[in-house]
Amino acid sequence: MVIKMVDTSKSSKEETTSRMDVIDAVKDNYIRTVDEIAKIQPQYLQSISNLQLDYIQTTKNMIQTAFSAQKQVASNINAPPTPYADLFVRQANEITNNAIRAVGINNQLTINALDAARENLKIYNRSIDAVTDFGTNVAKAWNAFYTQSQQQFTR
Repeated sequence: MVIKMVDTSKSSKEETTSRMDVIDAVKDNYIRTVDEIAKIQPQYLQSISNLQLDYIQTTKNMIQTAFSAQKQVASNINAPPTPYADLFVRQANEITNNAIRAVGINNQLTINALDAARENLKIYNRSIDAVTDFGTNVAKAWNAFYTQSQQQFTR
């Protein structure tokens, strides 16, 4: 049986370099992953947009077909006209206009909320930078203090 001795006497500089290499590798891998997600994002959004447009067109076709069939059936029945037709048309138009305005207001609120969320992400990003700078400065100050203390004791 052969026992190998492992040299565990790495210098402090080698250990620090090794740690930095690991940190850099992990950071680079995270950034590469986010970059890959960012590359596909435009295609993903375009696919969603195309699906929405197809859905809208299908809905319009379904409405047109259904009401065309009803109109055809109504014309074949020869039913007398209703005295409330004008009132019904006016109320239907008013309800539709109110619904369209409500949807428009809701859309504007949603857009405003998304814009606010985007602005909050920018603020968050600036805050992370400030906290990181502060942490780095604290670490540098402690390191300088520790180094000076050690030098006083080694004299």
